[in-house]
Amino acid sequence: MDKSSPAIPVTPDNAIVWQNNRLFLLDQRYLPHQTDFVELTSAQEVANAIRDMVVRGAPAIGITAAFGVVLAVMQAGDQWRSRIDEDIKTLAASRPTAVNLFWALERMKGKIDSFEGEQITHMLLNEAKVIHQEDIDANHKMGELGSALVEGKTCVITHCNAGALATGGYGTALGVVRSLHTNNKLEHLFADETRPWLQGSRLTAWELLQDKIPVSLLADGAAASLMSGGDIGWVIVGSDRIAANGDVANKIGTYSLAVAAKYHGVKVMVVAPTSTIDMKISCGKEIPIEVRESEELLYCGGKRVGASGATVWNPVFDITPASLVDAIVTERGVVISPNSEKMSKLMN
Repeated sequence: MDKSSPAIPVTPDNAIVWQNNRLFLLDQRYLPHQTDFVELTSAQEVANAIRDMVVRGAPAIGITAAFGVVLAVMQAGDQWRSRIDEDIKTLAASRPTAVNLFWALERMKGKIDSFEGEQITHMLLNEAKVIHQEDIDANHKMGELGSALVEGKTCVITHCNAGALATGGYGTALGVVRSLHTNNKLEHLFADETRPWLQGSRLTAWELLQDKIPVSLLADGAAASLMSGGDIGWVIVGSDRIAANGDVANKIGTYSLAVAAKYHGVKVMVVAPTSTIDMKISCGKEIPIEVRESEELLYCGGKRVGASGATVWNPVFDITPASLVDAIVTERGVVISPNSEKMSKLMN
């Protein structure tokens, strides 16, 4: 995994780029102050990039993993059949919560299992590119559907980053925000800073400023106080996995934001492609929650901020019950007040 500076425009929509038989990722660990691309040439490097947060966001992780399968076959050459299962396992082990990762790998494996010709690399590369483009198209569709739910002009709170950087392009939650802005329905966007990785502060704000969309940053703990003023109409977030009953796994802090929204009469919209919906998981309690290293809380910007000797609990995601969600927006349609029956109808 090497830092590289290919001739790729630095824009949110170019977070994942296939060029010259290499995968390039815009390194999201250092945005917005550094705009470096990381060059990847193997499945192991892709897995490391996913685990180390070079790329993040459930749809983007899935797309990246699909290209990782292509690199695995390219690197293995004539030995690809004997090595591909192990490489797919390596990719699958990179992060546990985002179901899009496993969905994309299963789709690529399905292509491998049905393969009978000699152009395996070409076939897999084409499938990875299709997965990428399908995500972009789905995001634009969800942007339209989500925008249609909003009546009049309103202020919105987002949490984490669910924009072009977290997807194939355009974004899920931020896709709706972009559509609201285009349709003159967005009064103002407030972005939770989203500790400990500060995706809202570093990534969401950077994305929106590129599109000249007005944005103000919030400390995560300030959202409820802002809602109490009565100006916020919607909380709009993405998701890393949605259970069959409509429970939502998303970045840590989403649950408390939804609780505050319920109390203040603010509506909650979850925006995610159907690849994020895991019908094998009956409810949120069954979703595996990734817990990351203590250093992410003890340090900020490379400097220690936590008291020496303090222990740390650092879950990356939390579960928002379906009862706190007003709408789940997917490329197939919108589920209002989600429950098991409605989710099943959407997916069947």
